[in-house]
Amino acid sequence: MTRDPFDWIDARAEARRRAGLVRTLRPRPAESELLDLASNDYLGLARHPEVTDAAARAAVRWGAGSTGSRLVTGTTELHAELEAELAAFCGFEAALVFATGYAANLAAVTALTPPGSLIVSDAANHASLIDGCRLARAETVVVPHREPEGFRKALDGYAGCALAITDSVFSVDGDAAPLPQLAAVCAESGAALLVDDAHGLGVLGDGGRGTVAAAGLSGAPGVVCTVTLSKSLGSQGGAVLGPARVIEHLVNSARTFIFDTGLAPAAAAGALAALRLLRGEPGRAARARAVAREVHRRLTSAGLDSAAPDACVLSVRAPGPDAAVRWAADCRSAGVAVGCFRPPSVPDGISRLRLSARADMTVSDISKACEVIIRTAPDGSR
Repeated sequence: MTRDPFDWIDARAEARRRAGLVRTLRPRPAESELLDLASNDYLGLARHPEVTDAAARAAVRWGAGSTGSRLVTGTTELHAELEAELAAFCGFEAALVFATGYAANLAAVTALTPPGSLIVSDAANHASLIDGCRLARAETVVVPHREPEGFRKALDGYAGCALAITDSVFSVDGDAAPLPQLAAVCAESGAALLVDDAHGLGVLGDGGRGTVAAAGLSGAPGVVCTVTLSKSLGSQGGAVLGPARVIEHLVNSARTFIFDTGLAPAAAAGALAALRLLRGEPGRAARARAVAREVHRRLTSAGLDSAAPDACVLSVRAPGPDAAVRWAADCRSAGVAVGCFRPPSVPDGISRLRLSARADMTVSDISKACEVIIRTAPDGSR
């Protein structure tokens, strides 16, 4: 009898079912009455008329897709404008736009670690950074979360090329990395510092210029920053920012840049319009942070376990994966969409509701969201 080559998948599926870790796709409608605390649209710009109009006009003018890789036909005037304005806004010499933030991180990690390099990575880094470490031809040392001394010990005495990697704001609990201390450790050892500012751009720093800018590290010769265009800027794509020679090196060596189709013109135009809105309305960043603090205050006052947010990401601990799934479903039934993080998405194995504060949330929105989350909290969550 011929063996079915995918029988092993059934065993994995059953194990997920028993552990309460089955994930399903839920297509969302174009319009919804749900109060959204699940997306990463921190500034409420994804549906802003100026952003959507810019994207629509770009699609009509340039076509639905970029038609090729950036080095062939995939670069338009929009890409060049976005790169120039993004670099200037964040305080770097140059920027390079990718089709996704994931691709930007893979590019930065793999292209900046020649054979024989050392990578030192925070234990709570995003999956894209972890995958970059796996693909790089370098030794990787994973150090305890948010501990500069761990980076120091790993880098101590190493004489070759070294790259320290960290999220700026971690995507599970929303806590921030100690960037000034990490930069000091890297400067002492001669290592480069790569910061993924996906959750900091648009939220932290002067007018939303990001966590790296807030730490005074923008434009530093040994610092490279990656960002997404899909969170605060409400569009899609990613970018690497850094010294001009680093960006030129990525153009010539980053596989996810050279061999991937370029970001769609509509997404580039939408991100550019959002960036210009942010530049003209810097109060959006402060408002988003204020909403996050108020949501955290109300939830913890009710006895829920939630870490203080450093940006717009909040998490509320659940008793277990099944309880987290039920809690999220109960919130949805009551009109509030929340994220649900369970293993293996969380490195510490603790299941959570994952909430995103948004600058466009009203006082009424905040009250409704908190009331629903508190009312539907399962036993054991307080």
